[in-house]
Amino acid sequence: MSVLTERRGRAKQRRAGMSLRPAATLTLLCLLAALAGTALVALTVGAAGIPMARLPAALGLWADRVANPLLARDQLVVWSIRIPRIAAAAMVGGLLAVSGAIMQGLFRNPLADPALVGVSSGGAFAAAAAIVFTDSHLGESLRFLQHQLLPIAAFAGSLITTIVLYGIASRGGRTSIAIFLLAGLAIAAIANAGIGLLVFVADDRQLRDITFWLLGSLSGATWSKLTALAPVLAVALVACLSIARGLDVLVLGEAEAFHSGVDVERLKRISIVLVSAMTGVAVSVCGVVGFVGIVVPHLLRLVIGPAHRLLLPASALLGAILLVGADTVARTIVAPAEMPIGILTAAIGAPFFLAMLLRQRGLVSL
Repeated sequence: MSVLTERRGRAKQRRAGMSLRPAATLTLLCLLAALAGTALVALTVGAAGIPMARLPAALGLWADRVANPLLARDQLVVWSIRIPRIAAAAMVGGLLAVSGAIMQGLFRNPLADPALVGVSSGGAFAAAAAIVFTDSHLGESLRFLQHQLLPIAAFAGSLITTIVLYGIASRGGRTSIAIFLLAGLAIAAIANAGIGLLVFVADDRQLRDITFWLLGSLSGATWSKLTALAPVLAVALVACLSIARGLDVLVLGEAEAFHSGVDVERLKRISIVLVSAMTGVAVSVCGVVGFVGIVVPHLLRLVIGPAHRLLLPASALLGAILLVGADTVARTIVAPAEMPIGILTAAIGAPFFLAMLLRQRGLVSL
């Protein structure tokens, strides 16, 4: 009787929690409003501050009634630096957060993270190798292309890592998630060892560039990089809607999901490719940024529940808010210098995630 009473009590608590959760439309609207507000603040603050009164003229919405001698500077800062950087931060945050939500649904583990599969490490190793190579005697002829080669190398490293992982984990048309995860951990260790070797042989300038890349930065955001991010984000969000139901059913287990009509192997392949592509593109733009993919989905599950049809777009919005806010702080807290964004996301995300774990330790089995 005591067990039955306890189960009934838990069911009532779940029903009460669901009744307190906000509606899907309201949640998305609130997140959109928060993202717009964060972006607006990010436009006005920085080493070259632009007061809110001068922002409409800088955006070209209407001309100042009073002659503004700083109008040309404001327009240059807004259109050439801040808008591309804010847009890149929003897209990268959305990609990392959605990748984390898919990974956690795929592995049925709230502690899963895109970095576990080694994609971020593979991209970071390729980028570090490009930095050392273009600054050496062998790569001297390509030194002027270093800024263009870095994102290409990072994306290529992430793609090669994905192909290798998929080849190891797939056999006979079936993909083992456990082998994929374990192989990812091994490849991440190999990539980190390679990064350590490059750090050992690098000179002071190369070491500074490698360190800044590994800690993450959006200082190199440009309109051309946005053209690479936007299609990937759009395709990923559309694809996420097609796998949302499968991820919901997969929580019950692979056998139950198969008997419910879900093509489990196809779901695994799509999820793995999506996570690898989104993480690889994000790393190619800003380097390694941690804790976005693990904190955002976990927090949203506590607020809106585990249904992926709402969780995935909400994760994209909250990830965008988090990274735009973190980047704004990173470029203003030590202005005119800039703090690597990975330091902020780790410093804020790790204690916050530990606090959530301590609060939910009775429900999470580690």
